[in-house]
Amino acid sequence: MTTTTPARHDLRPLFEPKSIALIGATDKSMWSLNTFLNIQGSDFTGRTYLVNPRTPEVHGEKTYQSIAELPEVVDLVFVMVPTGAVLGTLKEAVAAGTRAAVVLTAGFGEVGEEGKRLEQEIVDFAEESGLALLGPNGNGFINAAKGITPYGLPIGRPLITGNVGFVLQSGALASAVLGFAQSRNIGISFLTAMGNEAVLSVTDIMEYLIDSPETDVIALFLESVRDTEEFRRLAKKALLAGKPIVALKVGRSQLGAQAALAHTGALVGDNAVNAAAFDQMGVARVTSVEDLIITAGLFASVGSLAGNRMGVVTPSGGASEVIADRSEDEGIVLPPFAPDTIAALSEIVPSFATPQNPLDVTGYVVIDRTLTRRALTVVAEDPGIDFAIFNMDMPKVEGPDHAAAVEMFKTNADAIKALPMPAIVIGTALSDITDYGRRLQNESGFPYILGGVDRGIHAIGNVVAWSERQRAALAAAADEADVTPIVVEDATGMWTEHRAAQFLADNGVAVVPSRLANTAEEAIAAAEEYGYPVVVKAVADGLGHKSDIGGVRLNLNNADDVRNAHDQIVEALTALGSTGIQTLVQPQRSADGVELIVGIVRDPSWGLTLAVGLGGIWVEIMKDASLRVLPTNADEIKKSIMSLRAYPLLQGARGTKPVDIDALASEVAKIADVAYRLGDRLEALEINPLRAAADGNEALDALITWADTPSN
Repeated sequence: MTTTTPARHDLRPLFEPKSIALIGATDKSMWSLNTFLNIQGSDFTGRTYLVNPRTPEVHGEKTYQSIAELPEVVDLVFVMVPTGAVLGTLKEAVAAGTRAAVVLTAGFGEVGEEGKRLEQEIVDFAEESGLALLGPNGNGFINAAKGITPYGLPIGRPLITGNVGFVLQSGALASAVLGFAQSRNIGISFLTAMGNEAVLSVTDIMEYLIDSPETDVIALFLESVRDTEEFRRLAKKALLAGKPIVALKVGRSQLGAQAALAHTGALVGDNAVNAAAFDQMGVARVTSVEDLIITAGLFASVGSLAGNRMGVVTPSGGASEVIADRSEDEGIVLPPFAPDTIAALSEIVPSFATPQNPLDVTGYVVIDRTLTRRALTVVAEDPGIDFAIFNMDMPKVEGPDHAAAVEMFKTNADAIKALPMPAIVIGTALSDITDYGRRLQNESGFPYILGGVDRGIHAIGNVVAWSERQRAALAAAADEADVTPIVVEDATGMWTEHRAAQFLADNGVAVVPSRLANTAEEAIAAAEEYGYPVVVKAVADGLGHKSDIGGVRLNLNNADDVRNAHDQIVEALTALGSTGIQTLVQPQRSADGVELIVGIVRDPSWGLTLAVGLGGIWVEIMKDASLRVLPTNADEIKKSIMSLRAYPLLQGARGTKPVDIDALASEVAKIADVAYRLGDRLEALEINPLRAAADGNEALDALITWADTPSN
């Protein structure tokens, strides 16, 4: 369930203060000492005041008795007082003119009902006063781009600055993230741990970083997405602005979305919907802290890539084989080199090397240190390549001639910069860049080095996918149209097949013809009008899945078959005590084609979610489905269909006629569009099966469940 985001705070006084007061500063607390030392060790040029009414000096500096005694109105208060004193401290700060606060203190919503009550009092006060508040129960923040670091945990110095902003829903992970980023020589622009997010949330910080000229990449550690609509808005804003978002979303539970329709609900789970939503929004989702940082570092280095065709230069045959395997996993193509490229490489590499992609220049690089660079220059000119990678690591220790090493790495760096396409450096194994390696990298201007082939190729796959997504988003932005709602006056309860199918047909969806019958004679008349064979189905109030009671009779070839089917179904429904008993007669379609399920259910977080998969009797057995969060389009749906394990069946397996995938995607898009335009009134819609065949696509059964009340 989404929430409505309140009016936005101006976060500059919070993250770019000209003055800071540490409230509750004390020599007894390492939090206090760390925060003070971090500020003192940064480039912060404003005044830092210490407030403690019990002692005249803390951390070797003069203290003030209260906020009111400070010689100026401070932009930011960093609050470290006991839990029960936090609200009073914030009121005192606001009364003095302060408009931003970090609350380090714990003991609020994370500890129980009393803590939740205290936290709500803080929230109420912040909303009334307009106070921008980070926390409580947080670490503070590191604004490395501005040289401002009111942060409660130790910060290694020198702090490597750059263009990656980190927003974390975990204080304990913050130090590990910072440490690993520094060990890989990835510079940060910003880092914060959100704490309880009582007032400011992840999305508030995301917007600050999207608007920040010092941040080009945003890396998120997420336990939950509290406001999915706001997250989607900002993800789109970041995508269109060319600022990649990389996210480690934890909690891949199997709880599943609470769906009104059992078949579709079986296909939809929390993690699957999160994955679909992130994919559609252009958020690069990763599954480890290492991948979060390495992928963010690559985005910060190369931005975007023009395509998925990669040329590889390496001095190791084994590494080239691993790169080839992992590239296939990530959808990265290693095309054959053009004839001119092969000819040019044959003049460079040793006679015992094979000029192919991936290119192993062999261990001859020990003798000829220019070999890799010259080969890379040739590969980068190949017209069938979008980008190149080459395999190189920084030395761990200083060799006998540091000046020569600097010159060699600088020459390589200059050659990389001069190439007509991006070239990415990738290390063989994931390891720290040592102090000497960092020194050499800095002195030579050598570019970012991906940490290890496995994680490096995964990061490249993320950049390739994001780049494609961004190009599509930019192209689609100009074509976006307003959504026209579909208003249904009597949208209540469950609409069973006949009513649901008629509604879909009225809104442009291809549906098999059908006719209700109250008597066997009416059923026979309908059958003879359609022509045999026909299908007779059970109809009753609230009857969703007819097969469970034997309520679907197929291959009825004459009037006697229809009469028997009608009478038996009516008898079975009567025995069950059903009301509204009828039968539904339809022409039976041929067995050609593939039965799919097209279902839309309301996910508790992301809203209406489309599942497309293998249908009929296979839906619960195979559970082969691809998800998209609405709204979506035919192109996205086509990708979903092509990702199914059952996709070969649609291509014409074992001599069957192939399905027109573009037409199928367009038909599913119509269904998705109808569902989206129904808005909050729709709880679930299911077509099972949708017959996909060479002669067309048609819904053979349908159910609609309406929400009791519109969702908020």
